[in-house]
Amino acid sequence: MATEEPTVLIIGAGTFGASAAYHLSKQYKDASRITLLDRWDTTSPLESKHAAAIDTNRIIRTDYASHLYCNLANEALHFWFWNMAVQGHFRKTGWVVLDKPEGGFGDAVRKTDVKVEELEKWDVMKGVRAEKFNGAYFNPEAGWCDAEKATRSFTKVALDLGVQRVTGVVEELLLKRGGTGVDGVRLSDRRVLSAEKIVLATGAWTSALMAPVEDMLGLREDERVERQITAVGRVSAYYALDERETQAMIDGGQPVIVVGGEVDIIRPSQLNRTLKVNDLSTEVVNTVTTPSGHCVTAPSRRNQNDVPERLKRESEKVISAAMPDWTKSRTPSRWRICYDAVTPSEDFLMCQYPHPQLANLYLAVGGSFHSYKFLPVAGAYMCNVLNGKSNGEEKDEAWGWKSGEWLEKCKGKGKEFGNSKRKRGRREFGKFEEGASAKL
Repeated sequence: MATEEPTVLIIGAGTFGASAAYHLSKQYKDASRITLLDRWDTTSPLESKHAAAIDTNRIIRTDYASHLYCNLANEALHFWFWNMAVQGHFRKTGWVVLDKPEGGFGDAVRKTDVKVEELEKWDVMKGVRAEKFNGAYFNPEAGWCDAEKATRSFTKVALDLGVQRVTGVVEELLLKRGGTGVDGVRLSDRRVLSAEKIVLATGAWTSALMAPVEDMLGLREDERVERQITAVGRVSAYYALDERETQAMIDGGQPVIVVGGEVDIIRPSQLNRTLKVNDLSTEVVNTVTTPSGHCVTAPSRRNQNDVPERLKRESEKVISAAMPDWTKSRTPSRWRICYDAVTPSEDFLMCQYPHPQLANLYLAVGGSFHSYKFLPVAGAYMCNVLNGKSNGEEKDEAWGWKSGEWLEKCKGKGKEFGNSKRKRGRREFGKFEEGASAKL
């Protein structure tokens, strides 16, 4: 008699969750044994969703100083071009990176040199101070995609194959009697979902979700998931454009532009007519205290589209310095703060939870603000983790649960744009609010 396929509950339908559901559904004979749980219904308005993998545009590129991620990004790029589920959502525009002298990113991945002075042919770069940068390079293969639509399209393939989609908010993880693993989850409406294997693809919400279980098991600080990931918030500004301005940027061949690892500028389409600018240097954390007295980071309960005025002003300084002339006569039409789970080395965390009483619990988190481009392929590697297979020594080490010694060794060594000072300057989100207090 054939062994029955184990039931799997994937919590979170973002980059890692949607990708895992897609690839697992391709492997299963009976995909109805897979459940994908998310707090947001697929028909919910984009503006109401609080998540990292749903937005008007996300950068798709292959340039990494790390060979592991460079190769992985090239593998994913093939899917963005040729996979029917996502190919229509990718826009190949190329990207230009202006590198600061201390960055070293451009030297590691350089494709085609560009004189910084030449960038002023694009209006958004007028007034940029060339002397601040070590140079610039251009890669024509990069671009951006409509993340909200691509994620929905990719997920639909899994649902069409039989994966069950449930909408609900997780209230708590339920442990099995006798301490033999996780039984499932209880939702805020009191429904209970159970499975033989549980995958947390919960991004920045992971530590807050795990804290009660870790408290119950009496885990030390160095045994908790908070040691592996930090919930970090970044600010994005959205500039509404008219049809003429939008077409001028398209006709002028404006690529995605990254300014000194501090700002990236994603050009509009006629569909959205919105220029998105990400402030990469202003990062915030929201530290909360659990009932047991442990501190974890979690997204603020404040609506992500309601960015505090003080935080806006700080971010505007960064954006204005990167786009001095263009921003003089323009203000963002809306703001958004995006949270993600960031690991110390900016590697993914795709592994089995190491505690023996949580042996059927798996983690697929740690996007570190650069994971979305891997949507088409990340789930294939997560399937190997679920099936107890190795992804190869390099990937197993990079994506596994890290020792304290390993974490100390990798401080300051990032993957998104190489070595980063940003991690040393994160401030509490509450300092930008009036009368705010952080609580779980």
